Amino acid sequence: MKSRIFFIICVCSIILTACQPQKGSPEITLKINDVEFTAEIADTPELQEKGLMDRKALSPLHGMLFTYKYDAKKSFWMKNTYIPLSIAFIASDGTIKEIYDMKPLSTSIISSKFSVRYALEVNQGEFEKNGISAGDRVIFPINFPR
Repeated sequence: MKSRIFFIICVCSIILTACQPQKGSPEITLKINDVEFTAEIADTPELQEKGLMDRKALSPLHGMLFTYKYDAKKSFWMKNTYIPLSIAFIASDGTIKEIYDMKPLSTSIISSKFSVRYALEVNQGEFEKNGISAGDRVIFPINFPR
């Protein structure tokens, strides 16, 4: 019985650790329609290259916001990413231009059709589940640099 409890505690600890943000990644709260998301910010080439790779889980309504200094067409892949994700490509004014689902571990490239400033990755289906679609607007915190 004690070994079973110990096993359960270890598994829970591993799961909680896997859901934690990367050390050093600042987080912000974004609002889309009436839904709030907590997003880690990937604003350096190193953080953007790593993204959500090697994680085994992502908490609901959490994600990663990739930010860029200039509008451009952006491309992503899922190499070494185990979590099924949805990605929203977002214009500089906060308008969601496109949303795509991405398959875990795929090296297929997912590219935006439009020039965008941001990309938000969340658990696959999270946008659809919350009625979020292209044309909706992301509300950034007042102090968020743009």
